Amino acid sequence: MPADLSPTARALRAMEFLRNRPGATAGELAASLGVTERAARRYVGILREAGIPVESVRGPYGGYRLGRGARLPPVVFTEPEALGLVMAVLDAGGRDELIGTALDKVIQALPERIARQAAALRAHAAAAPDRRAARVEPETVSALVAAVAGRRCVALTYRSEAGREWEAEVEPWAVVVRFGRWYLLCRSLRAQAVRTYRIDRIRDVRRVERAFAPPDGLEPVAALEENLALGWEYPTRVVFDAPIERVAPWVSAPMGRLEALDGGCVLVGSTSNPSMYAQEWLPAVPYPFRIEGGPELRAAMADLVERLTASIA
Repeated sequence: MPADLSPTARALRAMEFLRNRPGATAGELAASLGVTERAARRYVGILREAGIPVESVRGPYGGYRLGRGARLPPVVFTEPEALGLVMAVLDAGGRDELIGTALDKVIQALPERIARQAAALRAHAAAAPDRRAARVEPETVSALVAAVAGRRCVALTYRSEAGREWEAEVEPWAVVVRFGRWYLLCRSLRAQAVRTYRIDRIRDVRRVERAFAPPDGLEPVAALEENLALGWEYPTRVVFDAPIERVAPWVSAPMGRLEALDGGCVLVGSTSNPSMYAQEWLPAVPYPFRIEGGPELRAAMADLVERLTASIA
């Protein structure tokens, strides 16, 4: 914690810590503030003098906790925190009207000196949006997050990139943001398999009164990476005439699972958009390859080759 914080600011940090950790000891409070136990008790005294009810319980299971009726003060940002918030919004393509309005309110609530810095940063910094990013509806994300937290299944309507629409009932394990795109990591009850859905393509979410328990030790980001290329409409199988260690840096998770073969490697997966797979992903790999599986992918590649040949005929 910065050493130049005022006693009042440290007292507010102490209050925030006790709100999140009721029953914390003086030692734990001191460690969170980076001060001695004696100083921590002094900040508790400042809170009490300001009318904040802070109760203390003695004994081996005692500690500090906020009493009934304690109200949190307005959110206080340091200058680095405020600028970091504006930078994060800009980095995420913060020209969105809804996000912009919310950011305006935050800046207006900041102390004058910090607000000037934040407003100047927002006015004079520009960000090019990530081409891969996709807008998601806050209501959809909110419904999914609530289902994840409540461990309740949901029924959703999904529209693939190819335009096919279907209904699915799933166990929502986690919401994951990856390179500007929002995904739902879940288990399909019909397929009895892990699925990853782009949240911007989810058209409707309906809560189902059916509880579930996520897998023990679930690591959402790793699980998402592993399953991005599974479960889509069109299967793919591509063999590369190069060792797996050379091909691997050019293959992203949505392309499939890369496995070693004698003298080369094979990429096995699925896609909802064979044209993108053929036109954007495979040509970027600088090694010879042949498409052994997936008639849709073969057709998309044949169309690309025909157009490229015609362009130099």
